[in-house]
Amino acid sequence: MIYRIAADLLVVLHLGFIIFVVAGGFLVLRWRWLIFIHIPAVVWGALIEFQGWLCPLTPLEQQFRQSGGQAGYTGGFIEHYIIPIVYPSELSYEIQIILGAFVVVVNVAVYGWMLARLRKRLNNEHRTPNAE
Repeated sequence: MIYRIAADLLVVLHLGFIIFVVAGGFLVLRWRWLIFIHIPAVVWGALIEFQGWLCPLTPLEQQFRQSGGQAGYTGGFIEHYIIPIVYPSELSYEIQIILGAFVVVVNVAVYGWMLARLRKRLNNEHRTPNAE
């Protein structure tokens, strides 16, 4: 029973991490210090997708499931849980590239917008009045 609970908690943690990777930039807009956690998470998430790697949380979850008497599964977390919801077909390398690109595009847009706001604010603060 404890292994099944651990596996389920790991799924929740895994999904939370994925959401943080995709949308954590919006949290950085509010809490700037999160940038030091978010940027490495984005790099990791994008690399997992672009390289076709398997996240280390997936085998751990599978091990918990098997230890709890449940059947394990093949493939990765996204392929097993997310893709069946979003896509009717199997996960392919091309879809992983699209997912990785989505992560990069969303975060570049958020950070680009944040840098533009910061630059505008700094320009306004350092602007000196014209001597007439």
